[in-house]
Amino acid sequence: MPLPKPPTKRASRLDATAFAATPAVSKAPTPRPAAVPSPAPLAEASSRSRPVKSERSATAKPVTPAQLAQTAFPARQASTPAPVAAATEKPKAKAARSSKPRSLEAPKLFVLDTNVLMHDPMCLFRFEEHDIYLPMITLEELDGHKKGMSEVARNVRQVSRELDALAASLQSSTLEEMAKGLPLAHTGHREAGGKLFFQTQLLDTPLPVGLPQGKADNQILGVVQALKNLQPGREVVLVSKDINMRIKARALGLAAEDYRNDKALEDSDLLYTGVQALPADFWERHGKTMESWQQGGTTYYRISGPLVPSLLVNEFVYLEAPGSAPLYAKVTEITGKSAVLRTLKDFGHQKNSVWGVTARNREQNFALNLLTDPDCDFITLTGTAGTGKTLMTLAAGLQQVLDERRYSEIIVTRVTVPVGEDIGFLPGTEEEKMGPWMGALDDNLEVLARGDGSAGEWGRAATNDLVRSKIKIKSLNFMRGRTFLNKYVIIDEAQNLTPKQMKTLITRAGPGTKIVCLGNLAQIDTPYLTEGSSGLTFAVDRFKGWAHSGHVTLARGERSRLADFASEVL
Repeated sequence: MPLPKPPTKRASRLDATAFAATPAVSKAPTPRPAAVPSPAPLAEASSRSRPVKSERSATAKPVTPAQLAQTAFPARQASTPAPVAAATEKPKAKAARSSKPRSLEAPKLFVLDTNVLMHDPMCLFRFEEHDIYLPMITLEELDGHKKGMSEVARNVRQVSRELDALAASLQSSTLEEMAKGLPLAHTGHREAGGKLFFQTQLLDTPLPVGLPQGKADNQILGVVQALKNLQPGREVVLVSKDINMRIKARALGLAAEDYRNDKALEDSDLLYTGVQALPADFWERHGKTMESWQQGGTTYYRISGPLVPSLLVNEFVYLEAPGSAPLYAKVTEITGKSAVLRTLKDFGHQKNSVWGVTARNREQNFALNLLTDPDCDFITLTGTAGTGKTLMTLAAGLQQVLDERRYSEIIVTRVTVPVGEDIGFLPGTEEEKMGPWMGALDDNLEVLARGDGSAGEWGRAATNDLVRSKIKIKSLNFMRGRTFLNKYVIIDEAQNLTPKQMKTLITRAGPGTKIVCLGNLAQIDTPYLTEGSSGLTFAVDRFKGWAHSGHVTLARGERSRLADFASEVL
């Protein structure tokens, strides 16, 4: 099919004198790619168009016709004149098509707030072909937060190392060379095609009288206002994680955006649930080509059809039709255009109870099948309060540690983020300090110990001592460098973890270890974390479809009718 005409707006960047030096090129019958126009119309268009007032057009070198033949309207570099070879016609046309989307608009200039650098130290290289501007007050704030062992201090030190590596790539540390910008790709990050600009001069722009001039946020707003006035033909955008900062910028007529690169999903409703309902005509559409067999008391189905592309490994499917037996199965294998479904064990029956706990709804049955599966090394359970996440996880862990001897012990940890005011320092050892945070663990242990009514009071006391000897409570602050061998690890309140903290915990797993992450994305207590940027969302999205992981979203609360009604109306 014929290629579309190239945009004529780029012609305003060309100078007519660039073609006057080599007028014979326009008459030569040299073959050209279909996407590259001839120089003569471009020269006429450049003479008619009005020059753009920007730094790029003012300092750009004259563009030669050979450069046009090499790529379609390069925005950053110029090459020496060279004849266009007929043998390279097809590759050049392909390069012109690939570079066309980037040439539709000029690269933006993003001014980064300090909190963006503190949140993601690699944010410098995640703006694609756009440029980055760092005000001097941002560097000053980074210098004030570099000390300490907190997560913010570590991120600040990493940002400083990245900036130092970029500055070291300069040939000379002169203001003229700094003003040209530092190519972000010089340190090996090829995905970053823009440049980094530091504030090298004082930008004096008066702000409204109501804003204090000495505050750091207002100084950054002044820099954005000055850049907007200096480069009217370019879009200048402030990027900040501070909501009030973005509100003030928009009130002043400045473009402001949130840093969205850390979000695994824009909308939490699109999060993978791990459960899919089969269509009502499933048997009619897939029954003709279906294969079924039994192995070890479990029924397997091999299906092929339009449903297979939408399935993932370890995803649960169900079919509940009136007048017929329900189907509850898990996808165990996907090969080409066929998938294998395996029926599930019914944990709703008392004979299949896990440490005295039975499933009360469909999702709980799915979760218990995952928790008791030795092939699943990483499991995530999400749901509102009262859906039984902690109780089922603890019951499955006790059965596999004490009865089946599959794991040596249970390790429980959680993020210590208070809901209200902090009560101060806690006395005792590490486990004693974590005691107040583990109230949910104690409550669930009481429920599990109460199930054996025939043992008597002494028997229950001995059982409690045995259970507590197999459960270790650890703090997240001392996880760096550890390796868990043959352990059953429970990470409670995982929605308050950042993606980096989640990676730190999951990579502690050694051979024979299972990690279970529990959380409610509607109860995030950590500042600067949302449902889209939580470490739990990050883990669910990245692990979906892996053969040794599983996820279930628990939808129905089973705590009490009071808790169910409160979660709906409050």
